Amino acid sequence: MDGPMTFNDIIKKSVLESGVFLQGTSPEIIFRAAAHVLLALLVGLLIYLLYRKTFSGVVFSHSFALSLAGMTIMTCVIIVTIQSNVVLSLGMVGALSIVRYRTAVKEPMDLLFLFMAVATGIAVGAGMFYIALIALVIMGALLMIFKRRKHARDEVYILLVHYTGEGVDETIRRALGTNPYQIKSKTMRKQDVEMAIEIRVKRGGMAFLDAIRAMDQVNDVTLVQYHGDYID
Repeated sequence: MDGPMTFNDIIKKSVLESGVFLQGTSPEIIFRAAAHVLLALLVGLLIYLLYRKTFSGVVFSHSFALSLAGMTIMTCVIIVTIQSNVVLSLGMVGALSIVRYRTAVKEPMDLLFLFMAVATGIAVGAGMFYIALIALVIMGALLMIFKRRKHARDEVYILLVHYTGEGVDETIRRALGTNPYQIKSKTMRKQDVEMAIEIRVKRGGMAFLDAIRAMDQVNDVTLVQYHGDYID
């Protein structure tokens, strides 16, 4: 009578029954794997287009956008490789555990797209195509809705004004009109003053710039768009 199976027996049985050395020669398995990778390519391209459409940062990184599509494909390849055999699964986990990524992700939205690429790649590699497509449709609709809502609001700028003399700041405040603003800093060097103002402006409402620039005591005016988050 055979005794209880040990962990070594399970591993040996997995190797013998899985036919890991013959799987690559099966046309059916090759066709199935190719279909998974091609669908992962399609999903990766959709993620690339979604990232490009909803990007709201300062500098668009084309290489990062392409890496999203590549990460979707490579994740799918890993799942297709390991899903049929426990030995390959353990070996792949051990190999990937020694990899260290040093690239810092500065934008939270970039991190979201990275997780989206990995998650959809896992779903496609596991054969759950509907999960990848549903997740992609829901996340795409959500990102597009929030992007349109963000652009519909007022735009936020940082206004830098250099002027000379006293009492000019009150004149500048009156020139800002009804636009919501907040003075962030005020630097004084003898008679020269630099004032930084955070101001929220409606689209096309830049008339205050001409009024400030026309002041005799104002040396120069700089307007920089602010992409940070703010609370109403």
